[in-house]
Amino acid sequence: MNTVPPKAGLRSSARRRRLRKIRGVFLQVLVLCGIKVAVHVLGLERISVNQLFSAMVASTVFLLGFLLSGVLTDFKESEKIPGELATALQSLTLEIQAIQAYHPEARVGAALNAVAGLGSSLLDWLKERISTDQILLCHGQVHREVVLAAVQFKGDASTLRGRLMQDMATILQKVNRVQTIRDTTFVPLVYWMADIAAVLLFAGLVMARAENLAESVFFLAVISFIVILLLRLIDDIDNPFGLSDIDSAEDVSIELLEKAVERLAI
Repeated sequence: MNTVPPKAGLRSSARRRRLRKIRGVFLQVLVLCGIKVAVHVLGLERISVNQLFSAMVASTVFLLGFLLSGVLTDFKESEKIPGELATALQSLTLEIQAIQAYHPEARVGAALNAVAGLGSSLLDWLKERISTDQILLCHGQVHREVVLAAVQFKGDASTLRGRLMQDMATILQKVNRVQTIRDTTFVPLVYWMADIAAVLLFAGLVMARAENLAESVFFLAVISFIVILLLRLIDDIDNPFGLSDIDSAEDVSIELLEKAVERLAI
């Protein structure tokens, strides 16, 4: 029986979501082109194309570029978070195992299981299967288990305990950062400006006088396709952790964290 590797399945799923998004934009462009043809046939075109019209197109593209660069900054930062979470979890596990290496009588199994459970909970939280309150509660419980393991180290434990607490603090910091990114949208007023500018641009293109209808429809289709797709893309990547959203095509990869959690469970 042939099976599709999980990684290939994820790539295929992401490709389907991207194609579905492009198909939706294409349908919107077809509607605009149909309106343009109807307006031309009815003789309702009232706007002449001049340099001011070109300036309107340029200003809309500039505004979209500004908006895209803003959301991309958060997206690039968010790409680091799954790897940092994986590093903190693996570091915690190694440090806890070191306690037993120094003191074979130390009981650290509960702490190791708690860290592995925290990794699984983090995956569930990133996929929005559990709430932020639940992951914070889980973090608090794991913190207690890690402290109980740390106090069993009988030597100069200040450095070891400091590393353990730093890793727990790192996980908490990244959880709060992800939640902030989810809850915060990039300057809503700029989004409104971009939407209004796009609508006005499309209205201008539809109402522009055209001696050659085919050329006019072509330029309307190209410009509207790019602008609408950019707006959809910006809205998508504004939440890099929309892993549970079936319409989200661009999310950060959590594959590294998933592999780390698998190793911790062994």
